[in-house]
Amino acid sequence: MFTTTEDKDIPRYAFEPDAATGHPMFRIDKNREIRNYRRLDFFVPHRKDYYFLAFVKVGSSRHWIDMKSYVLQPDTLYFTVPQQVHLKEDSDAPLSGISVCFSEAFLAAAEGHFLKELPLIQNPFNGHELKLNAADVVFVEDMLERIYTEYHTAGQWQQGMLMAYLKVLLIYLSRLYTEQFAASDAVPEKRILKQYLAYINERYTDSHEVADYAAVMNLSAGYLSEVIKAQSGKPPIAHIHERLMLEARRLLLHSELSVKEIAFELGFEDDSYFNRFFKRLNGQTPVAYRTDTRKMYH
Repeated sequence: MFTTTEDKDIPRYAFEPDAATGHPMFRIDKNREIRNYRRLDFFVPHRKDYYFLAFVKVGSSRHWIDMKSYVLQPDTLYFTVPQQVHLKEDSDAPLSGISVCFSEAFLAAAEGHFLKELPLIQNPFNGHELKLNAADVVFVEDMLERIYTEYHTAGQWQQGMLMAYLKVLLIYLSRLYTEQFAASDAVPEKRILKQYLAYINERYTDSHEVADYAAVMNLSAGYLSEVIKAQSGKPPIAHIHERLMLEARRLLLHSELSVKEIAFELGFEDDSYFNRFFKRLNGQTPVAYRTDTRKMYH
């Protein structure tokens, strides 16, 4: 399960255009009765540099996203965002459904970057699975069929049509995300909190202090602290630490990087400080976490 590349880090895969259509930023595939996954390198821990949606209609197999395993279920939608760590298990059971991939560039083309602000895309709760009821299944299947037809028609204004259909689908799925992952008052809808979390996700390996983010946001550290605590119920430093811990756990579980290398990758100049930081927040040392977690996942 823990086979990695020779450089010991987690491999990262870029978006691959569809050879048939050549679309550089978006693709949709119908998977009918697949028994063997087409890319063997997906059976080792890896990251995708693109967004991925998969509606499972028939079949079951086990996948890992970060530190959590999922048994794929029929009439369920699975989604991942860049930076999450994936691992697939082979299965003899046939799998059918529709998958959609799109790059950061495709999202950036949306007017006003509207799509990038949706909860499903922001994924503040690091989720992966959406349960669909009968009405949801009908809606999602219909939208995916429309997207699939447009994608293979290549008519005038195709890009605009694909974006329009995807926008409707992502808004619908974001409503489900909000319902299933948090109470309405816990979802980070406020502008400053959303901006703060986005900056952390971009800069957490370089900036570990609240003051650094306050400066980027042109706010005082005191005011930022008050707003973040009021909007999230947590002090702002907790959000930085949570992001660092998430990445540390990913690398400890899925890579063969040493603790010292992980500390350096996360922006800690002193690996002994990283050890103390990890133990304080996780209750055990990085080495102990790696050992215990890998035993559990086997």
